[in-house]
Amino acid sequence: MAERVNTRKPLVSFRALLLIGGLLALIILIGMQIYINSRDVSALTDPLPQSSVIYDRHGEVASRITSNQIEGVSSEDIPDIMKQAVVAVEDQRFYEHDGFDFVGTVRALATNVKAGSYVQGGSTITQQLAKNVFLSHDKTLKRKADEFFLAKKVEKAYSKDQIISLYLNQIYFGEGAWGIKRAAAVYFAKDPKELTLSEAATLAGLIKAPSALSPLNNEERSVQRRNLVLHLMYEQGFITADQVEEAKQEELKLETRNIDPYKAKYPSFTDYIIEEAERMYGISESEILAGGFRIYTTLEPKVQEALEKVYEDPENFPSAPNGELAQSSGVLLDPKTGGILGMIGGRDYQYRDFNRASRLKKPPGSTAKPLLVYTPALEEGYDIYDMLNDSPTEFGEYAPQNHTLDFRGEVSMYDAVLQSYNVPAVSLLYDMGIQKGMDAAKKLYLPVDEKEDRKLGNIALGGFYGVSPKHMAEAYSVYANNGELIESHAIVKIETVTGEEVAAFKEEKERVFSENAVEKMNFMLKGVVEEGSGKNAIIDGREVAGKTGSTQTSDNNHRATSNQWFVGYTPQIVGAFWIGFDKESSENVLPIISGAGSPSAKVFQQVVSEALKGEPKESFNLPSSLKKKINQDKNQQNQENEQRNEKKEEEKQRKKKEKEQEKKRKKEEKKREKEKKKEEKEQKKKKGKEDDN
Repeated sequence: MAERVNTRKPLVSFRALLLIGGLLALIILIGMQIYINSRDVSALTDPLPQSSVIYDRHGEVASRITSNQIEGVSSEDIPDIMKQAVVAVEDQRFYEHDGFDFVGTVRALATNVKAGSYVQGGSTITQQLAKNVFLSHDKTLKRKADEFFLAKKVEKAYSKDQIISLYLNQIYFGEGAWGIKRAAAVYFAKDPKELTLSEAATLAGLIKAPSALSPLNNEERSVQRRNLVLHLMYEQGFITADQVEEAKQEELKLETRNIDPYKAKYPSFTDYIIEEAERMYGISESEILAGGFRIYTTLEPKVQEALEKVYEDPENFPSAPNGELAQSSGVLLDPKTGGILGMIGGRDYQYRDFNRASRLKKPPGSTAKPLLVYTPALEEGYDIYDMLNDSPTEFGEYAPQNHTLDFRGEVSMYDAVLQSYNVPAVSLLYDMGIQKGMDAAKKLYLPVDEKEDRKLGNIALGGFYGVSPKHMAEAYSVYANNGELIESHAIVKIETVTGEEVAAFKEEKERVFSENAVEKMNFMLKGVVEEGSGKNAIIDGREVAGKTGSTQTSDNNHRATSNQWFVGYTPQIVGAFWIGFDKESSENVLPIISGAGSPSAKVFQQVVSEALKGEPKESFNLPSSLKKKINQDKNQQNQENEQRNEKKEEEKQRKKKEKEQEKKRKKEEKKREKEKKKEEKEQKKKKGKEDDN
């Protein structure tokens, strides 16, 4: 029987299979293209983060601030040899591929096998850039796929020069150096455009293993890696054989960790710049830290350095009974302009810490008395020698006490200010009306709440919360500026990197107190320093005025203070200093200030003495009539002191005489008693003999 011939036709022809395969491939390619186009790589076009530069009042660079670990430079500032060195060692076909290099991947694999070690990477520069900017470093298939598609999109969106420049600004070079700008500074103390061929090859060689190949850790291995990069550059036609040999002979001159001397310098002041820019001009912190602004300020380096020098020494600050060292902050400003000359946010202050100089919220204590009681009283017609109540007095349920725990009946305003008595201040504010103090606080921009703080003790004795050294320095500037107030500020103007002005301070003077009242207040506050509790603030050869203050608390029924203040000034400078604890408790207290031993006044004295070195000595120029009255008062006071001393001496002699007479009387009485006992004894003895007979 003949075989049956199979005449069945295949279900799908080979040609059809090819067609289907082609269509699937086309669909995949179209899908890939759509997916690639959908990826957003616009972040690469964001401006490269740049430090904002802070200038002092003399126009000199004072500090640079940034929050970003990467600080970019433009393509023009990156030398071609740097770009070529990286291409030679990281991606030889960089200028030929479109983001993914199949040929380069195979070649890198072969090169690594031949060398017996890892000398070339498989990822292209574009892939590395996409991974560093957009992706995690997880070694997963999805991440590799994302890297592939993003690299393709980056290649479509940017030029090769843009890509290599972005890559060099993003890559890590070891030793904390992100980006070519910091790498050039850390290893060679140079800007990128100053790099030699040898140095460029050294940096390019670091990218594979920054720590292991760092010339600061292993110079021999780093040199070997550099020489390999030079050889690869020669093979690819970037440099000649002579250039290779010349670069190999170049000595590797390392500058160890060349940290920018201006980076985050004066941290308290620079932190306040960020705060003020946002509060006054609406420029955000992120904009300041990455926007490359030129910020011109009122900073006086000599003042700032004096502050930081004093705050470096813990011996300048008191401790609580438990041994914890008190915190402190301070501000110095120019009363004629309102410009902040320097500030310190705390002991051991670090960049972006809590700035106690501007953000502290504590009660000012007796430093508020001149501002909210005595100067308003002078405006109302009171005088410095008017007598004020200093006797036990109750104001409803409130009965103020002096820190001395005694009363004098009456004291002059001068003595009340000098000795910081509480009762006269409260009584005077009560007589004037508490609104006078509230109005003064408002004019001085002190944070007094109209409802919560409307109490005699809060206003007259500085019991209201919310005050910082900046507040107090600004308020006291009226005394050194003839009664006029100019808002305290640190920023003069802000410009973009292209020179466009985006913010500027506009000076406005406000009359707060009359010149006559200020002159009298200056006299009294000058007396506080020369004769009263502010003696620690005395500066030889300079006129100084000011006021101490504290808020009292109790520590196991013992009187203590939780905040200590001194706000003082010369005709040229105003300073406010606080000493205390961030968190108040029964343990975190300081001893009551006795006599003229104010630690805050001492800090003021040390800082201002240093800050005014070499500066002319100026006077408050008190009117001659006031000076004459001062002399008369002193003569009268001397006479009264002499009379008191005479009375004391008479009383002393009287008591001495009485004591001697009493002593003599007791001696005679004792003698008589002794004789009496002797006589009684003899009589007893005589009687005994008679009985025997």
